[in-house]
Order: sequence, then structure tokens, then C-alpha cells
Amino acid sequence: MKKIFALFLIAAGALFIILCIAGFVLSNMNYPVNEDASGESIFTVNQGQSVKEITSSLKHNGLVRSDFFAYLYSRFFNLSLKAGAYKLSPSMPTSEILRVIDEGDIAVFKITVPEGLTLSKTAALFTQAGISSADFIQAAKNINTLEEFGIPASSVEGYLFPDTYFVTYGTSPEKVVHMMVSTFFEKASGLNGFPGPGENLHKKVILASIVEREYRVKEEAPLIAGVFVNRLKINMGLQSCATVEYIITELMGQKHPERLTAQDIAIENAYNTYIWAGLPPGPISSPGLTALGAAFSPAQTKYFYFRLNDNESGTHTFTVSLDDHIEAGREIYLKQAAGGK
Repeated sequence: MKKIFALFLIAAGALFIILCIAGFVLSNMNYPVNEDASGESIFTVNQGQSVKEITSSLKHNGLVRSDFFAYLYSRFFNLSLKAGAYKLSPSMPTSEILRVIDEGDIAVFKITVPEGLTLSKTAALFTQAGISSADFIQAAKNINTLEEFGIPASSVEGYLFPDTYFVTYGTSPEKVVHMMVSTFFEKASGLNGFPGPGENLHKKVILASIVEREYRVKEEAPLIAGVFVNRLKINMGLQSCATVEYIITELMGQKHPERLTAQDIAIENAYNTYIWAGLPPGPISSPGLTALGAAFSPAQTKYFYFRLNDNESGTHTFTVSLDDHIEAGREIYLKQAAGGK
């Protein structure tokens, strides 16, 4: 009887120890490294890595408290830790981190590309998804992409449609660029006046890229496009400040100027529409649907000039002659000086 009781005590003791260990492990698995940590980092599981290597790497990156317990947990629940890039945080319990990797819940980034961005500024947005700016810009010059979409240029600048994209971490820049250009043709082709791929479309995109940087009120975009079309017809310079700003920021790599000087508008460059008539060599931004629609179907007016008359509302005054343009500027100045609009 005593022997049976002794065996019972041993078994009970062993069970108690096992339960304590299990409780400790589970407690450890549900207690994050730093519950107050903010932000996430990318953790990459490479193809062929063992469970021990993965849990060791998690510990090394400060994501789990114990690589040993993380390993035991993975083995006990027969987890299949999959290759990929994951958004993880020290504020996540180890069990949650392992679940994310087991389910293959790879990192997906929501990237919103605003209207009017240049190629380099667009490229910078995708660095968060693991794509370097240099690689993105190189992909934008891919000859196969240019030929596939019939773009007669050295890059797809102007065709990177401003929209919201969901990109998995480490997606190839070629795939992202292709997706954005495909979106451009999908959206633009539904607009009135869409000319179809080729040289004529490219000219419209160049025009739209300038309109994008000039208009502030949606209803005025066709009017601004109409002014530029009227100037093109008589071989008059477009005189767009946006093209000079493009030279300064994109081609010269300088900061965006607060205001353009006489020296700025005299810069010798093919993109300077103050010293050269006609369209610049290529787009200066990625136009959205409003600017594209304006370029495809510009307003038919006799206007050759426009100037901002209210900085707050973004509205412009449109005029036919230079004298009227100058007079409009004088009236705007007097109103502002008097405190009116």
C-alpha cells in the first residue's frame, strides 16, 4: 500500500512539474518582449531555413523572449514556418508571431500614390515595400515594358497612374511598374478623347502632366489645357513654372524653390517652356484622371493667358490678350491690397 502511495506521489509530482513547465512555456509564449513597442519591422524567413534557425533569428532580432521556448512551441503544435517577409513587432506575443509565420501571412503594404508625383518621388514611396528607388527607376526604363505598351520614350514617367496599390514585400520593381502602367491604360482608355497608344497619346500625357501641376480647381483643368493648346497652335511658349520646377528638382537635384527667379526661368534646358516653344521632351509628373481628361478634351476658347487670382480657393482668371492679362494682375493686386478677393 505504501509503495502504491509512493508511486502516486511521484506521478503526481511529475505531473505537477510538467504542468508548471507547460504553464511557464505558455505564459512565456503569450508575453511579448515589449508590449509598449510601437511600429513594425520586416522579418524574413528564407527558403530552406530550419525551425531552429528561424526561432534563433527571431530571438536575435528581439522579437521573442526565448528561442528555446519558441522552438518547443513550434514543434509541439507542429507548426509549418513558411518562407516569406512578415510584418512583426516586439509587442506581439511569441505565439502570435509564430502563427503569422505558420499561416504565411506575408507583409502587404498599402501604398497610395498621389497625383502629380515625378518618377523619383513615386519610386521613394515603394522603399517601404523593400524596393530601392534605384531599382524602381531602372524598372521604369525597361525596354520590354515600353514596347509592350507602345510608349515612345526612355521611361514610363507620366504613365505611373496615381492610385492605391497593395504590394507584398519584396515584389519585383518590374512587376510594380507594369501594374501601374496597366492601371494607367485601364483608367485612361475610358476617358473621352483617348487617342490610343502611340505618339499622339504621349503628347497628350506630356500636356496632362503639365496641367496636373498647374490646375487647382477641377473645373478649370480643361480651360488650362485649352490655353496650352492655343499656344501650341501658334508656336508660343507654354511658359509653365511647373516645367522649370521639374528641371530644378528632378534634373538638377535641388530643393523645390519657394519662388522662381529670372535666373531660374532662363535655365538652358529642353524642359524649360519659357525659352522653348512646344511641349517639353517628356512628362513632368504622373497625371490623374482630371488632368488626363482635360488634355484629351481641352476647352475650346480664345484664352492665351491665366493667372491665379485667389490662393485660398485656387481659382484663376483667364484672358485673351497680354494687355488683359496684365490688367487682371493689376486688379488682383489692388483687391488683395484692399483686403478683398
